[in-house]
Amino acid sequence: MDDLLRVGVISSTHGLKGEVKVFPTTDDATRFKSLKNVTMDTGSGHMNLEIQGVKFFKNMVILKFKEFDSINEVEKYKGKDLLIERDQAVALGPDENFIFELIGLRVVLEDGTEFGTLTDVIKTGANDVYEVKTKEGKEVLLPAIKQCVLGVDLEEGTVTVHIMDGLLD
Repeated sequence: MDDLLRVGVISSTHGLKGEVKVFPTTDDATRFKSLKNVTMDTGSGHMNLEIQGVKFFKNMVILKFKEFDSINEVEKYKGKDLLIERDQAVALGPDENFIFELIGLRVVLEDGTEFGTLTDVIKTGANDVYEVKTKEGKEVLLPAIKQCVLGVDLEEGTVTVHIMDGLLD
């Protein structure tokens, strides 16, 4: 499943003709317009679905799949993940990474000292925040800004950080 990326979660049905409301887990919900297919994780396997229609309502995406024509056919898939192949993912810019690639990386200080492990990425309005569990077991929040996060090396499995004054107080 490493080659599949989650782009949304079915939250509920919409109407009677088999449409579903999807909570997007991608930074850009409009990307659903360019998707032709998605894979649904049914819990017991994967189901390939062809997207027939895309609409937007508030913070949700409303999808119509070719495979479903009634509310009764889609009701049982509430809460299921919608996935895409990694090669369908949007191109990342420089200094951008998928969150799943960051979770579990070792966090080291700029002098190479081991600091902890990146356990989560919290999305905020201004910038992401990295949740780090230190070697001592404390949880520390570090802003994902250039002054604090100096570099990410996926091959080495490290995030190099500079601890700014006041962050550990």
